[in-house]
Amino acid sequence: MQAPAKSNADRYRSFLFVPGNRPERFAKALDSGADAIIIDLEDAVAPASKDEARDAIAAWLSPERPVLIRVNACDTPWFDRDAQLGKLRGVAGIVLPKAEKAADIIALVSRTKSTMPVFPLIESAQGMFNALEIAKAPCVHRLMFGTLDFCADMNMATDDDVLDPFRANLAMISRVAGIGAPIDGVTPAIDDEDVLKNETLNGKRRGFSGKLCIHPKQVRTINACYAPSDAELAWAKRVLDAFSNANGAAIAVDGKMVDRPVVLRAQSIIESVRA
Repeated sequence: MQAPAKSNADRYRSFLFVPGNRPERFAKALDSGADAIIIDLEDAVAPASKDEARDAIAAWLSPERPVLIRVNACDTPWFDRDAQLGKLRGVAGIVLPKAEKAADIIALVSRTKSTMPVFPLIESAQGMFNALEIAKAPCVHRLMFGTLDFCADMNMATDDDVLDPFRANLAMISRVAGIGAPIDGVTPAIDDEDVLKNETLNGKRRGFSGKLCIHPKQVRTINACYAPSDAELAWAKRVLDAFSNANGAAIAVDGKMVDRPVVLRAQSIIESVRA
């Protein structure tokens, strides 16, 4: 399966959840500065409120304010009706929770009948084991790491050092599949900016390029962490200037040899700012 074409969605850094049964919060979420808004029909909405939330979302959707929708998992009684939202204008992509195999993605795409981006959430051992086939499934743009549910499924601590090998695995799989770099899980500590910053930078070091967030106050920190620093930008410009003036000769910048991977890294930093 050919990887989906690159789009702005591949550059998104912050993904803010907003409950699907709180339509009064939708516009506020759009004003938060988040790169993408995820209107949630799953964890944030009680079973008795699922239908009401779905109706509220359908009534609010508009092409002028595109959002992502997190539907309920494939094995739930709400999945079929949730997936129908993917046919409506204003839905820019769908987040699929509890993704465990490529067939889950195919089931979603067959119902939406579109090629809009799909963001599978890897939240279980089975999903992690099958992450490569999930990443190669139709319309998948980026994987999301549902860290809290994953830890619950694995019966292990939520510490970053425990999760880091799995982060590295998802980053490698995304690269092999030719899709965008993965998106990290939420930081539950809403009022602790130091914890949020440390966890965000930790994900960035492991090859992630974005993070889920549960409160608007987290957006600014996440965007700042994933944006190139002034030092990174200056380094990238030095590398590209030296490379363009080298006429094929070997060059060094800051005392270090510059080869093709270094040039590609510098180009990626500059392109991220343009995007």
